[in-house]
Amino acid sequence: MMSVLMPQELRRQILEEARLAHPAECCGLLEGAREGGRFRIAALYPARNLSSDPHRFEIDPRDRIAAQRRARERAAAVIGCYHSHPDGRAMPSIADRAGAGEDDFLWLIAGGEVLNAFVYSRGVFTGADWVTSSA
Repeated sequence: MMSVLMPQELRRQILEEARLAHPAECCGLLEGAREGGRFRIAALYPARNLSSDPHRFEIDPRDRIAAQRRARERAAAVIGCYHSHPDGRAMPSIADRAGAGEDDFLWLIAGGEVLNAFVYSRGVFTGADWVTSSA
């Protein structure tokens, strides 16, 4: 099974962004590295949500390009995304399944005070385990 290593401060930041964006979805990108079966998250890049539907997200392509440039400058990569489900569960939705496309891409989904991790590959979301990190 895949696992995710992320500092607690970044976890808190995503949950706070979700709270502040309510009733819309927050969204952003994840910088880090994939090391075998583990995703190591080093930074978040909050993004503008271009969707007019409060139950969907669409990351502004300009924010994605900027995040990719910043990650490359730090010898890292964009390895995933995050978003919230303001009135739902922290599980992939039908809209998430329809919008996913990059294989081996990490998805973090916030719902209430819960943050879950999934890896999208070949049309399927698979749950990932958390590895706690205080740094």
